[in-house]
Amino acid sequence: MANHTALVSILCEDRPGLIADVTGRLYDLGINLGDTTFAVLGSGAKLTLVAKLPSDISIPDVEEELRSIPVLRGADVEVAPFAYRDTHDQSAHITHRIEITGDDSPGLIARVSEALRPMGANIVELNSESVAGAGGARFMLRMAIYVPKGKEAVCMATIANTAGQMNLSCRWEQV
Repeated sequence: MANHTALVSILCEDRPGLIADVTGRLYDLGINLGDTTFAVLGSGAKLTLVAKLPSDISIPDVEEELRSIPVLRGADVEVAPFAYRDTHDQSAHITHRIEITGDDSPGLIARVSEALRPMGANIVELNSESVAGAGGARFMLRMAIYVPKGKEAVCMATIANTAGQMNLSCRWEQV
């Protein structure tokens, strides 16, 4: 039987050593990791990864092994077949990194993502957080995006204008 691919999703309390414990157990099982994302969400954490399983390991085996890790006691653990290719298209290649900061602005993510669509730009990674401060909530949005060749200038101007309309600062860099 050939290797098969699974999507591993874990939602749990954030703790030091979480990633080491999970990836160490997967390594011990002979599982090769593909794309992996991790984020702290409040006091919780979300770890999602594509796992290439060897032929002698089943999806239920992986889930059982992960649930046995002490740091995952009480966690939401799901291991499911991954029905997509485990490699990216060109539109997942990061060409620019963007950071938008300022006072909390509801609707920012929707407005920026809507502005990117007509240019064929693709958000590859996105992280936002709202942090309480003396003057109220402060917002930070970080994105890694793909912008098709020839559309870079108009795309960056559109993002900066959208942020500016919401009284937010915007900086970006080409990768």
